[in-house]
Amino acid sequence: MIGFLIRRILQGIIVILGVVVLVFTLSKLIPGGPARIALGPRASTPANIAHFNLVNGLDLPLWDQLWQYIHGLLVIWRPNLGYSYHYNEGVRSVIAQRLPRTLALVGTSTLVALIIAVPLGIFQVVRRNTISDYVMTGLSFVFYAIPSFLLGTLLILYFAVDLKWFPVSPPGGGGFFTIFTDPRAFLLPVVTLSAITIASFSRFMRSSMMDAMAEDYVRTAKAKGAGPQRVLFGHAMRNALIPIITLVGLSLPAIASGALVTETVFNYPGMGLMTVSAALSDDIPVVLGATLVITVATVIGSLLADILYAVADPRIRFGSA
Repeated sequence: MIGFLIRRILQGIIVILGVVVLVFTLSKLIPGGPARIALGPRASTPANIAHFNLVNGLDLPLWDQLWQYIHGLLVIWRPNLGYSYHYNEGVRSVIAQRLPRTLALVGTSTLVALIIAVPLGIFQVVRRNTISDYVMTGLSFVFYAIPSFLLGTLLILYFAVDLKWFPVSPPGGGGFFTIFTDPRAFLLPVVTLSAITIASFSRFMRSSMMDAMAEDYVRTAKAKGAGPQRVLFGHAMRNALIPIITLVGLSLPAIASGALVTETVFNYPGMGLMTVSAALSDDIPVVLGATLVITVATVIGSLLADILYAVADPRIRFGSA
């Protein structure tokens, strides 16, 4: 198991390093350079641009700039992600104010999706090839195919505008707990983000349970006289849940990208809305910083999924994988 985890950690470090180099390269491909974004109209004179590059170390060779960039990121407790001239503060501070809100949205949506999708997939196996199974399969395909921005817009129009059951957008500004001052405002974004995830997880759980029910150990349990409930929950479900652990880790990028769209639709004050606003205002340092943070979070999530998988699967725990 130790060797398995070491390999996964090294792979994660390589991925993060590759994204760091990519983000650094993209920052150098901005037309006119970072000076154009920072100085605005004042970037019209070569003297102003040269002075800006000198002050910020942009006149150094690229290798030296890359090393300084990586060295700044290695300070884990205060990583240097650049400076946002739109917000007039460091990118790290801008992200730190909004990251907890996105984590709350993504974490709640993922938890809700798991709580609903796992029993739903098991129910479909129990009622397989029946009308209820076909209906749930059809609904899963519909919600999986519908874009999150369309689903969010429909929910706003019906439940917020027509029925007036929920606010149109969550409260913004203030601290992290501001978004919870009105729980109803938090519900629609969670439903939007979790609906598509439920459709994916439930289909995967159904398929995993079907495979588990066809295994030899299930037939052996039935031959020994185990009841249907024990076979289903005591044998098949325990093994069918193992791939779900990996699925959660691998789904983090898709969930994060869905959060970006969902936050924009609901004007939710998280990293997704921040990234879209930064892109529209040419705040490139914030966009690149958000890309780097999302990458690191995805790698960490995948690593945690691998650890849980190794704990749950004895074949990995004893070094056979």
